[in-house]
Formats: sequence, C-alpha cells, structure tokens
Amino acid sequence: MKKHFVPLMVLLLGSLGNLYAQSTVRSSSLFDGKTLDGWRVLNPADEGLWKVEDDMIVGGDGQAIIKENSYLYTENTYEDFEFRCLFRISGDPSTGLINSGIQYRSNIENGLMVGYQADIGDGYWGDIYDEHRRGKLVGGDLSTLRHLLSNDGWNSYIIRVKGNRHELYINGVKTCDYLEENSTIPPKGVIAVQVHSGGKAKVEFKDMVIEEL
Repeated sequence: MKKHFVPLMVLLLGSLGNLYAQSTVRSSSLFDGKTLDGWRVLNPADEGLWKVEDDMIVGGDGQAIIKENSYLYTENTYEDFEFRCLFRISGDPSTGLINSGIQYRSNIENGLMVGYQADIGDGYWGDIYDEHRRGKLVGGDLSTLRHLLSNDGWNSYIIRVKGNRHELYINGVKTCDYLEENSTIPPKGVIAVQVHSGGKAKVEFKDMVIEEL
C-alpha cells in the first residue's frame, strides 16, 4: 500500500487557518450606556416609554399602566449569535400583568413585532414564545432556576442561537433547548426588548453584548 504524507507546512497552515477563523468571531456592545443610538421604538407613540437612565435602557416607569405591548429594537439584524445582558423587572402584580421579554430573530410585519421571544416574568420565566405567530413554543425548566431567581432583582440572560438550535440561560441555568423544525421561519432578524401591557411595569436592561457566531 502506498503511503501519503501530508507536508508539515500544510498542517501548519491548516492550524493557522483554524486560529484565524476563531479570531474572526465578533463580540460587541449593543448599547453605549448613554443614548439609544442604534435602537428604534416600534410604535412612535411609545417614545416616552423608553429612556436611558444610570447606564440602563428603561421601559415603563412602574407608575403608569402599560396600555399595549411596546418594543425597542435594534437597527441591525442578526442570525447566529450569543446575546448576553443583565435585566430587572418590577411592578405591582395587583395592577395587572408584569411581564417583559427579549425578542430575537424577529421581524416587523404590518407594524407588529413577529418572532422569537425569551420570556421574562412570573409564570413565564425562561419560556420561548413566538410573538404574533405561533404562541408559546416551549416552557422554561425552573427546577434549578427557582432556587437562584431574583423576582424583582437583577438576573442575567443568555440567548444562544445557531442554525435551528435555540438555547436560553437565566443566571447561568439552561431553561430551554429548542430545535426549530419549521424551515419557513426566517433565520435572521432584529433583537428587541419588550415591556408588556397590563400592569404598572418597569423593565431595565444593561451590559447588552452580542457575539456573532
């Protein structure tokens, strides 16, 4: 049998190529901590609901009823990525639903935000919801998270999507691992933060970073 040897230089070039491929992963901040540059409010009538305060994006004020779902979304679109942030939600549940979420791979259709949402709030923690399309896709596993979750304090969210696989983590605990089997669903879209209608809610987001995969 004739043996074939791969020249050492080819192996070295292959290794360098792998290192170069790894170095091209881009990680960047989605929020400068001072302005809403790079973001847009879906409904212009909701401009007053969103602001920057103490290096945070803030939706609602906890004093006024949120009359309809409101979204602040990125001007850029993303496909395969890992998104990370810190978030806090507060409000009196006796006034109505206190809920929020982070939209991803979402698109605007007829004035509506359509797409996946990493859910936030009692009864919905860590769910994947398909906003204005199919509804709840999978419930979050809280068996471990319930011991670590701060209902009205700061928590962390990681959203990781690559191909048709979706993974959600809150405070480092995986709540969902979902495979999208519908090939007609758009694989690319904006990221958005939501304040849900119903109660006197306030949501805050900071340290928003995305790494494109």
